[in-house]
Amino acid sequence: MSELRVRKRRRLREKEVKALAEELLASTGIPIFKVGDTVDVAESPEYEVIVVENQIIGFIQEKKAFLTIRGLLKYPVTKSYVTVDMGAIKFVINGADVMGPGIVDADVGIQTGDYVWVRDEKNNKPLAVGRALITGAEMGEKKPGKAIKSILFVGDKLWKFDER
Repeated sequence: MSELRVRKRRRLREKEVKALAEELLASTGIPIFKVGDTVDVAESPEYEVIVVENQIIGFIQEKKAFLTIRGLLKYPVTKSYVTVDMGAIKFVINGADVMGPGIVDADVGIQTGDYVWVRDEKNNKPLAVGRALITGAEMGEKKPGKAIKSILFVGDKLWKFDER
């Protein structure tokens, strides 16, 4: 796996910070930052990254923002979660998509296309971030097939970028 390249970093204006904060509040259920915080955005090949206090805490892909795994560890998010059984963890942390039968719980507010975070059933710690292929209610039914398309996972390029 090659290294993540981040370039063209720029500071967001107060109006942009407010709009981004409102979007993240709607998807996570908690305030991530407030007007007056120093927030930057930088480009990478797959997505834009959101930098707060020199730490990447979020990303923007297809004009939608969500937290990275480190962002999820920093903030106690209450929405958009999907809980997987312990047998699915080794696959999820290696970047595999989440399959329906491995899901033990999901936020019923999840809609198809939403960003979601995947956590383990024992510790409720974030393992991955992905895009929902079905609704949260459908995830509870444990239907066969893919339920979440994985985007970020523990140990990926973005995770390793912040280890420096």
